[in-house]
Amino acid sequence: MAARRTEPRTSYRKAEHLRLCLSDDVGGPGTTGLEEYAFVHQALPELDRDLIDLAIDLFGKRLNAPLVISGMTGGTPAAAAINRRLAAAAQELGVAMGVGSQRAMLEDPFLTDTFTVRDVAPDILLFANLGAVQLNYGCGAAECRRAVEAIGADALVLHLNPLQEALQPEGNTNFSGLLGKIENVCRELEVPVIVKEVGGGLSGEAAARLASIGVAGLDTAGAGGTSWSRIEGLRGDSAARAEALAGWGLPTAESLRLARENAPGLTIIASGGIRTGLDAAKCLALGADAVGIGLPLLRKADESTGAVVAALDDVTDVLRTVMFCTGAATIEDLQRTPCLRRERR
Repeated sequence: MAARRTEPRTSYRKAEHLRLCLSDDVGGPGTTGLEEYAFVHQALPELDRDLIDLAIDLFGKRLNAPLVISGMTGGTPAAAAINRRLAAAAQELGVAMGVGSQRAMLEDPFLTDTFTVRDVAPDILLFANLGAVQLNYGCGAAECRRAVEAIGADALVLHLNPLQEALQPEGNTNFSGLLGKIENVCRELEVPVIVKEVGGGLSGEAAARLASIGVAGLDTAGAGGTSWSRIEGLRGDSAARAEALAGWGLPTAESLRLARENAPGLTIIASGGIRTGLDAAKCLALGADAVGIGLPLLRKADESTGAVVAALDDVTDVLRTVMFCTGAATIEDLQRTPCLRRERR
């Protein structure tokens, strides 16, 4: 007998999230903190701009630029085309990509295709994605492995979202004992495990604790970009409570600084409100290994693959120009640059 299709609540929620991100003002009221930093212009860079090298190695794969299309969507039919456009752009440009939370796929295997992109992006660094809190609600290493293998991913992102879960009508709020369960996933999985916040930033304490249990990387995802508090407020009847917390979290620049100080040996992806190549350059100079961009690319993917490619081309062009004007011939040079300073205010 053929399997009967289910219609889990998770899929409906993902559809609502996607709709709101595409149509509403979901940015938080605060800033990333990157505006507090500025580069010192080098009038004599002693470089050929055309020879500046943006390439990096990230989790065993070579990228043409230090950029990650952040994991954003999946689990609802409308997400399938968006993920495939994002993936096709990543393949064309040689950058990394993540998919959104695959919980809906675990609940309903019919939704796997909304995350499947390997046929259009066979070579990219691809991140699978699950909520870390699901390790307290029936998921374990086996489910994490299933999420990775179902889409042919190279690594797994476990995301932390306590504020979003607290405000979500269907939220899972038992975050107790997660550190040990994340450690077990790191031991059991054959691919790297990255832990990511979703807009609240990682504190220095959280970065140190995660580094101590064997995670391969951190994605800081600080405040200053998309506010999941605001999104959940738009979904339910808790708008006033959610709006009071719309600016909650560590700004991206501060979270990045704390993560680098407290987890010096880990790969760090900076994300949260990154909009331009100048933003990306500042994050790299503050210690990030790569930079994640989310909402602007989601909206471009709603148009076409070409729109995503054009947006990423703008980011890399500005990044290259910043490197040229600071005398940085490689991303490693930019990470060691003495040219970034904190502005006095």
